[in-house]
Amino acid sequence: MTRPLSPRVEAVFWFLLTATGYYLLASLSLYATKGADNIAAVWPPSGYFLAVLLLSPPRVHIAAFLAMTGASVGANMIEGVPATAAAAYTVANAAEATLALWLIRRREPGEMSFMVPQAVGRFCVAALAASAASAVIAALLTGNGVDFFLSWMTTVALGMLIVTPPIVMLARMVGSNALNNVSAAMKAEAIALLTIAAFVTGASFSQSDFPVTFLPCVALIVAAYRLGPFGAAAGMLVVAIIASLLTGQGYGPIAAMDESQKVEVLFLQFYLVTMLFIALPLAALLVVQRRLAKRLEQSNRWLLQAEAAALVGHWRVDLKAWTIQWSDQTYRVHGLEPGKPVDVDYSVEQYLPDDRVAVRKTLEEAVRSGQPFVFQGRITRTDGEIRHVKSHGSIEMGRGGKAVGIFGTVQDVTDTVENARILESARSAAERVANTDMLTGLPNRRHTLAFLDQALRRAEQEGAPLAVAIFDIDHFKAINDQHGHAAGDDVIRRVGQRAKASLRDDDMVGRYGGEEFVCVLQGRSALSAELVAERVRKAVQGDADGAATGLPGVTVSIGLAVYSGEANIEDLLQRADKALYAAKREGRNRLRMAA
Repeated sequence: MTRPLSPRVEAVFWFLLTATGYYLLASLSLYATKGADNIAAVWPPSGYFLAVLLLSPPRVHIAAFLAMTGASVGANMIEGVPATAAAAYTVANAAEATLALWLIRRREPGEMSFMVPQAVGRFCVAALAASAASAVIAALLTGNGVDFFLSWMTTVALGMLIVTPPIVMLARMVGSNALNNVSAAMKAEAIALLTIAAFVTGASFSQSDFPVTFLPCVALIVAAYRLGPFGAAAGMLVVAIIASLLTGQGYGPIAAMDESQKVEVLFLQFYLVTMLFIALPLAALLVVQRRLAKRLEQSNRWLLQAEAAALVGHWRVDLKAWTIQWSDQTYRVHGLEPGKPVDVDYSVEQYLPDDRVAVRKTLEEAVRSGQPFVFQGRITRTDGEIRHVKSHGSIEMGRGGKAVGIFGTVQDVTDTVENARILESARSAAERVANTDMLTGLPNRRHTLAFLDQALRRAEQEGAPLAVAIFDIDHFKAINDQHGHAAGDDVIRRVGQRAKASLRDDDMVGRYGGEEFVCVLQGRSALSAELVAERVRKAVQGDADGAATGLPGVTVSIGLAVYSGEANIEDLLQRADKALYAAKREGRNRLRMAA
């Protein structure tokens, strides 16, 4: 674990680093290719100093500016620049660094990344704005005109645009130990690509017989594609150094132009700017594209995992090409190996004939209306198994609001359907148990009253005839006393069966309680209801089957009431009950009609 530097040592370190680097680059630039007014074609010190300011903590910036001032004045005066001009140039260079740093930090308060296209764009804007401002300051302080302004601005802008990115990126890779994670093969490839860029640039600018200045651009694009933004920035720096040095020494196609030195320098700067604005944005966009591709790959992997876990697949129909695509899980739902060619017709034909028509109709309506859809049906898998599937989908609209595709999901809901069937069966069974008298198998009191209430409501609304008959077994207590409760239960069961056999399907007989029963006679006039009730009485009295099994012979007394506008079933039942008691008073085994 390394100990942090003390503030004083840290300030001295950045002072020496700034002074040494700035002085060497300034001296080399002033010695090499020179344009009009002794201004170099590219001014690397500006880019170096901006990189120092971006990498160093704000607390050492004063020391960095002092180092830059001394190095700039010294380098210019050693090359023969008057002291006043050297001071003016230094002030302009300091102002450009200050403005560029402020503009960058204003939009990028943290570490500026050359991996993001927007950040690269903001860096370029900041460099151009700062170079223009420093050109204005330098021109005003030295009294030079427009030509000096343009030459200064382009030279300084190129210095920052070309030199700053590779220094910042390399320093951050070293500081974060990112280089340790780079394989030896990748490092060798980087060295090889940058060497090729240097060789191609040297070959292109060391002769003027063949106009091959496009070759460095090709090498730069390859470096950007393989190595990303650092490859683009480092390759650009290599090209700029070699092209500037050779052109400054009178070699290459640009130096061979039959133009003034100022025009040659401007053309070289234009060449470098063009390459720069191709390489850096391209590299940043490639990084974004690769990140998006990786994110898309991960999202697709998660989608497949989610589909497999949820047993949900997806599919898409191209309405123009009339083709269909299935996800792996969709293949599994249909019992197929993923990747097997399928078409739209095959997909629909997997549904059973009864469901196929409904599926086609649903899809056609969805395409016509453009609305989302859902359908459920049964398919026959390749292994012959019938499965229930459910699909949700939506319509993809193209230009002009025309449907161009259908996207949907498919889920095997066989277990859900089977569980629902079992649940419904259990619910129905429970409901039957709750509504059935366990002794006779007839509707119990609760169900009978509910059925009668519904019949009464229909009679009120539709005017349909309705009658209710209440009957009970005559002298039932004596049967229990003489033959026992088991025999009594058998008698109750047998009476209920005989009564039920005497009725239509629309009528109902239920056990009302004890040995008492209720018949609900729907659609019966008074005469018809009386005939039916009498048939029940006679069926019980003539039960020869019951006598053959040893059951005692029994009779029933019946009270019959025909609906005459009662507001509730209690009033109707009360009338029938009074008629029943009248039948019992008059000797039993008879039918009496309520008044």
